[in-house]
Amino acid sequence: MTDPPDSDTLLIQRVRSGESEAWNELIARYEGRLLAFVGGRLRRREAAEDVVQETFVGFLTSLPNYDAARSLESYLFSIAAHKLTDHLRREGRRPTLPLATGESGGEWEPPGTARTASSALVSGERKAIEKAALGRAMAEIVDRWRADGEWTKVMCQELLHVRGLPNKQIAERLKLSEQQVANQKFEFVARLRTALRRQGLSEEVFPELHADS
Repeated sequence: MTDPPDSDTLLIQRVRSGESEAWNELIARYEGRLLAFVGGRLRRREAAEDVVQETFVGFLTSLPNYDAARSLESYLFSIAAHKLTDHLRREGRRPTLPLATGESGGEWEPPGTARTASSALVSGERKAIEKAALGRAMAEIVDRWRADGEWTKVMCQELLHVRGLPNKQIAERLKLSEQQVANQKFEFVARLRTALRRQGLSEEVFPELHADS
């Protein structure tokens, strides 16, 4: 009898099938540990978040070639170590601490649930703040893609979030695979989370972004 697949294996299968909730679960499961690992070496929260975002994007890029027999945690920490090294080199620094991979060192364990938002902000005020924050974050991402000539990503997100088309139709229109469309959707979500965090919003707005604080 074969052993049943573990939770990470099932999670990867769901991500590969294009399930957006699976991507959110993957981030919730590993983002805190990756931030603890990277943050312990950079000591700057914003820089650490950038490296962790690059780690998740790197994972998505390599997903078609990911060997499910390999530990997902080890694989993510390996990517994070490379991204961290690249970041330090861009800053003209050399890593002074060993970039051990595949472990979180027990420094952080994500809580099971996000904090409950207080009642300090009434519903209408909070929705207005969230709407404005999302607008700024999305504009930041799209402007960066435009500056980099990433027009396929811009069109993909427009078809996903403005037109509301399914992955299959978008793939046909843009001559992409459905997996590439799913990867671009997940990349956008990862970048959106980071862009929102940079705005320094109150923890009463998007409390899920502060679940690992």
